[in-house]
Amino acid sequence: MNILFYCPFKFNLKSKNIKSLGGIESLNVELTKYLSNTKHKVYLATKCTKEIKKGNLINIPINKLNNKRLDYKFDKIISSNDPTIFNYSKYSKNFLWLHNKLTIEKAFRKKKFFPIIKNKVSAIFVSDYLMKKTTNIYNFQQKIVIPNFLDPVFSNFKPQFNRKPYFVWSVQRDKGLDEVINIWLNYIHPKYKKFKLFIFGINKTHINDYKLKKLSKFNIFYKGRVKKKILINYYKKSMGMICLGYDETFCLNAIESYACGMPIITFGHTAIAEISNKKNSFKLLNYNDIQKHIIEIASMDLKSRKKMIINCVKFSRKYHSNLIFGKWLKLINK
Repeated sequence: MNILFYCPFKFNLKSKNIKSLGGIESLNVELTKYLSNTKHKVYLATKCTKEIKKGNLINIPINKLNNKRLDYKFDKIISSNDPTIFNYSKYSKNFLWLHNKLTIEKAFRKKKFFPIIKNKVSAIFVSDYLMKKTTNIYNFQQKIVIPNFLDPVFSNFKPQFNRKPYFVWSVQRDKGLDEVINIWLNYIHPKYKKFKLFIFGINKTHINDYKLKKLSKFNIFYKGRVKKKILINYYKKSMGMICLGYDETFCLNAIESYACGMPIITFGHTAIAEISNKKNSFKLLNYNDIQKHIIEIASMDLKSRKKMIINCVKFSRKYHSNLIFGKWLKLINK
């Protein structure tokens, strides 16, 4: 069977930053690698310049695919967020892999509405929350929920119980970050000088050097986007993640946090409600609760900390790649 994964982002299988790609790109890379080791021939179309072959996996430039459509025949197409590819494939079975919300207004603006309506398209949602938030007007042939999965590098390592009073922010969107920083400056740092806050995912080139230097004096450090192994090193020695839960359709960051034994501090909004509970997270009623939960986590005795870490790791195992890959394989083989 020939399968096309359409991921219209700028990267390829040999990208120098392959280990620090965003969530959608990483999910496509890992899933296509897995499926190419089965009996299927798998194509990954991205915004790259050269074709790259790795066994049964072929990374093809989207421009080449567009210019030579008649040279390719796919049994199934899985496209991340972009249904326009379905206009050019009459005989394939089409799946729109929805990672983000697709409102009617956005669909019209991005010219995605009619490619869904005119073609027989099934939808794969990354959470129940996203499926419920997606309008029925699209009239999908089928609605399927397959959660995101952990990158294999986050799996199968022993949890570290001795932690430092470090906390992390690892959401690319900055909604609520200013409030967190103000709480840190006014309440956390004045009393707890050894506590540190590491901010990942936010592009620090947009922040002037003066502000970065000033914040570092209060143990707030912007790290930007880093390789996953570096991220894991911070996660394994930190005590908790601040993941407020605004506009999350799955929140892979939270699952990665659990895999490293870190509970999250969250409002529990949006899709985070599906992956957070009393055993792996601390629920916020308002921003003032942030300082309370940071101190609560840092003050845990070793027995309580071990229990929390083990609970987080156990929960993350529900999203190990091999389990989720099995759901994909079952879908592909239908």
